Amino acid sequence: MRRAGDGKSGGDGLIAQLRQPPGGRDARTMLIAQCVDRTGTGVWAAASVLYFTFVSGLDARQLGLLLGVGAVAGIAGSPLAGRAAERLPVRTLLIGCHLLRLVTMLLLLVADDLATLLPVVALTSLGERAAKTLEMLFATRVAGERRTIYQALFRSVANAGYAVGAGIAALGLAVGTPNAYRALILANALSYVVAAALVWQTREPAGHGLIVAHSDTSDNSASEAPAPSTPTPWRDPGYLLFVLLDIPMNLDDAILNVGLPLWLVHHTSAPHAVVPAFLVVNTVLVVVLQLRVSAWAEGPRRAAAAVGWYGMTLLAGCLLLATATGGAAWSASLAMLTAALLVTLAELLRSVSSWELAVVLAPPRARASYLGVAGMAQSVQKSVGPLLLTGAVMTAGPAGWLALGAAVTGLSVVQRQASLRRLTALTAPASGSRTRRRAALPATDRECRPR
Repeated sequence: MRRAGDGKSGGDGLIAQLRQPPGGRDARTMLIAQCVDRTGTGVWAAASVLYFTFVSGLDARQLGLLLGVGAVAGIAGSPLAGRAAERLPVRTLLIGCHLLRLVTMLLLLVADDLATLLPVVALTSLGERAAKTLEMLFATRVAGERRTIYQALFRSVANAGYAVGAGIAALGLAVGTPNAYRALILANALSYVVAAALVWQTREPAGHGLIVAHSDTSDNSASEAPAPSTPTPWRDPGYLLFVLLDIPMNLDDAILNVGLPLWLVHHTSAPHAVVPAFLVVNTVLVVVLQLRVSAWAEGPRRAAAAVGWYGMTLLAGCLLLATATGGAAWSASLAMLTAALLVTLAELLRSVSSWELAVVLAPPRARASYLGVAGMAQSVQKSVGPLLLTGAVMTAGPAGWLALGAAVTGLSVVQRQASLRRLTALTAPASGSRTRRRAALPATDRECRPR
């Protein structure tokens, strides 16, 4: 059987991999569900700000408060989902998240003041982040060692879904009436219904939500020993350091969605029509290249190396942004589009490294709660990243981009070294335990074992 890490998987092609994804039928059904979900999310993401402004009647201050509360609530979604997944089936929890967001979307149709909208948006964000963590857990159990290939397939179909959703939203925004906006909300709500129905058709991954450490029944002394207590990520400094360093490793998201458009508009001579091209470049590259990048960086050691390449790639993008302020419109446009390309390449590398390292650096018997804490990195970045860019980086001008690129590059080196040290520490006890068990065997048994 060919393995994803041998370099051939990336050459099999996206369509072939989607037909036979790691994990078989259940993985394929989940990918379809994720694509439907992201299509609805793309619809709402493109229309939400305008809906709250023109239909709900919120001013800029109220809108900022609403989005900020939603972002903070989303931070709690990942650890709550991880904790719950240690006790309840992942499949059931994921269906619950889809149904929760279905209810909150329908409530938006009748909520007409800020006090009502705040808890509705908060619950929507919490359910969204929880669902993403549960999808990660599903993939780690169904796809197993080929989870990076599954992640690549997911990102490809997710970006395609976002693009389709944005196109659907464009039709409603072109009409511009309150009923057109409400139709977009219903379209998003419908996506949750379809996604929940698809998840219902999958089978619960091995573990049934509860991760149990398996003991070696052939070792009598081990079987008689009491079961070790389940570790908690909140008391694991090494893993918390990984999560903390992973926050700046997600800044490509804020740079692409906030930094590039604002920098182009306020600091370059490039035409504003270039801004939509950033999303086009990002979407096309993710769909085309994610599978190949994931195959190249598959495995713990390669994922750790990808962290270093992430920092260097993002630094190159920041250098281009710093130099895009002068020159003609065509040269500024070229520099901005190249920067968008580099930021997207950094995103491709980050998606592999963050995903793989979050899994392999976690103890197997407590992986659900650990991945829940790891998911907080993206949520925190979504809350802090835009403020960092608008309040510090762009205020400082080109020097701000240079400082940001240098800082992220330095932190990527720290993240890489810290991850490699933890990988070594995690593998050493396992190899030592196998050596001790082999040494404890009678001499005749050792001689009969195949070498």
